[in-house]
Amino acid sequence: MVTPSRITLARRRRGLTLAELSRTTGLSLQSLSNYETGRTAPRSTTVRRLAEALGFPEGFFSGREIDELPAEGISWRARTKTPPRTLDAARAAGTLAARLYDWIDEQFRLPEPDLPSLTKPDAETAAEMVRSRWGLGNAAAPNMVHLLEAHGVRVFSLPADSLEVDPFAVWRGTIPFVFLNTMKSVERGRFDAAHELGHLVMHGSDDRHCSGPDAERQANSFASAFLMPAASVLGHMPAGARVDQVLEAKSIWKVSAMALTYRLHDLNLLTDWQYRSVCAELSSRGYRTGEPNGLKQRETSQVLTKVFRALRTKGIRPADVAAELDITVEEMNSMLFGLTLTTVESGGSTTKTEERQRPALRLVTS
Repeated sequence: MVTPSRITLARRRRGLTLAELSRTTGLSLQSLSNYETGRTAPRSTTVRRLAEALGFPEGFFSGREIDELPAEGISWRARTKTPPRTLDAARAAGTLAARLYDWIDEQFRLPEPDLPSLTKPDAETAAEMVRSRWGLGNAAAPNMVHLLEAHGVRVFSLPADSLEVDPFAVWRGTIPFVFLNTMKSVERGRFDAAHELGHLVMHGSDDRHCSGPDAERQANSFASAFLMPAASVLGHMPAGARVDQVLEAKSIWKVSAMALTYRLHDLNLLTDWQYRSVCAELSSRGYRTGEPNGLKQRETSQVLTKVFRALRTKGIRPADVAAELDITVEEMNSMLFGLTLTTVESGGSTTKTEERQRPALRLVTS
């Protein structure tokens, strides 16, 4: 029995309109519309044509309804500037990643969500409150992916075909998700993770206004304050810092030179003129579009890495997991790209330090 919504989900995942799918498959536009609305059911031969065109196993189309990510709860950064089909494709990819999480959650005991809901405090105060709750004090934030996962956030990567979409966060019921662009610099990735944390904390699961200019400014301010606590920056940085001082100090908080410059201005350690001057020089050195001589070690997932290593010891291969979800291994890997210490098909060693950093993660047994 074909599930109509799965045809729609697969089509949106590939970024196709009904008309484009019609041209690709040779099926009429009316027939495809009928299949997606459930007015008629496709024959087995038609399902095969759809599967081939959309890159999904035939079994995918006959599973139960999938709990999609809520369309209105996603923290899109440039919603009005990004084509709807691109947003739909990213949301569909996120929905499939959330389904992978559901499967993992059935096999393992994952950390419970531990995020406060702070809709009233300003961003600076909200960041301080989260830091206090998580016992960070004024120290530099550790690995941001590890930190989010340790507090119950499910972190996945955006697939390569959705990199036009900025990272985003969303609550699905009581579970928070963050989707990161793992092709950015390490420093930018840390800021993105903190930015999305700000959305989750300040624009909670019931807030319908989690995107837009005001929400983005709030999330940026939260990320800046979370990664660079005021007391720490004031204790390390002089007023009127020069470019070489900014470049030397940015490693303290593992942030980009531009982010630190903005924070210095925000804390009145740089005047407006000094801020513009430092930004101009950094831009001339390539720091506006990249992070020359930046951090090299990408922050990876402790949960996903440990999950697939534990499964491997049980004789469960990534291909087996993908088959359970009725998706291809390539589709599943796109959710994990850059977040695991090794590709999910390979082995690799684990250091004692890495093992100590991981949260408790136990296989559920009956």
